[in-house]
Amino acid sequence: MAEFNTSVPNVARIYDYWLGGRENFQADRDAADALAALAPGIKEAARDNRAFLHRTVRYMARQGVTQFLDLGAGPPGMPGTTSVLDVAREVNPECRVAYVDYDPMVISHCSALLAHPHAVVVKADLRQPEAVLAHPSVRGHLDLGQPVGVILMAVLHFVADEADPAGIVAAFRDALAPGSYLAVGHVTSDNFPRETVDTAVTSFAQASAGSLWPRSADEIRRLFDGFDLVDPGLVPHQEWHPDGDTPPAREITFCLGGVARKT
Repeated sequence: MAEFNTSVPNVARIYDYWLGGRENFQADRDAADALAALAPGIKEAARDNRAFLHRTVRYMARQGVTQFLDLGAGPPGMPGTTSVLDVAREVNPECRVAYVDYDPMVISHCSALLAHPHAVVVKADLRQPEAVLAHPSVRGHLDLGQPVGVILMAVLHFVADEADPAGIVAAFRDALAPGSYLAVGHVTSDNFPRETVDTAVTSFAQASAGSLWPRSADEIRRLFDGFDLVDPGLVPHQEWHPDGDTPPAREITFCLGGVARKT
């Protein structure tokens, strides 16, 4: 289990810093700035990811989904940042969310900042689907006999191939009722030379106390096996159901994302 150590850069706190949050420390900010220098545009990609998350939640809620399982929820962002629950309840006030993460910082701050009768914050590891699904707080808050919107946003690229990310997703899929949805955002290795990807992965591991596994579009698409991708399929974040606040396509595509339905 991750330890709360402010002197060692932490993936969740780096992401929080890029989002303009305050739940980060100097080591995180230094690492985040070093990564941004190595990969210009990565801070914007993090913010694009958050906006993509909100559009996917809004879409699922409009399809009638009223309960969401946010796996690897990450930091809530800056004070006043719109949460998954906020977005969902704009569509239907009855929506509820179970936030799942194993990082002690995330659990601490999510519990404080996302406190709401329609939300629970659960300390669990998404790499153990059976344990997540059997957790009393998850079982007590969500009805798995009804459709659930499962969110895996900017998290599966931290799961090693050896941990079988597709198998993890499949375990959640098999527990879901028909009509459930899956939303995934994932760092892609497409359009980058192999040596650039290798350098970025090494630098990320050295700078952020974490490991990164970028994947090709074909590899990411396989995560949706057993689901039906909705239009426009697996695309750069800005191209998925853009709205008036969505920035134009960036010159460099860091992430691909999509939403799919279980029939």
